[in-house]
Amino acid sequence: MLVVPAALLVAGTLLVEPVRVESTSMEPTLLAGDHLLVDDRAYRDAPPGRGDLVVFDGSDGTLVKRVVAVAGDTVAIEDGVLEVDGRAVEEPAVDPRTVDGMYFGPARVPDGTVFVLGDNRRHSVDSRQFGPVPVTKVTGRVILRWWPRPGRP
Repeated sequence: MLVVPAALLVAGTLLVEPVRVESTSMEPTLLAGDHLLVDDRAYRDAPPGRGDLVVFDGSDGTLVKRVVAVAGDTVAIEDGVLEVDGRAVEEPAVDPRTVDGMYFGPARVPDGTVFVLGDNRRHSVDSRQFGPVPVTKVTGRVILRWWPRPGRP
């Protein structure tokens, strides 16, 4: 199972980067201690899109979050429901029981930035606190969780 990640790293050290998840902010999608492979070239020709799991440089080091809104979007959270441009967004990775009663915005996402949230909203420091993330700080897109193997605890 480790052959594929090792081959990708050997084939081109600039193609992918290993990253370890350090917090619970992306649960249940990613758990603290998960090891990921990140495509460092993903955003050379196009900016991140809604739903992408991105890695970026935050004030406390490398962070992993989900892009929920892009430049020009208006984002809000009303009673735990994420709204982009006034429409509710289905979020299968977010447990609605853990976000009931949360409110944010509305706020417009400025040009050259993305709005990121953790899937574990109650335990995530994200764009609600530090604001939209400049696309220039996004270092890559998560492409694979390689340890523990997907489907394994």
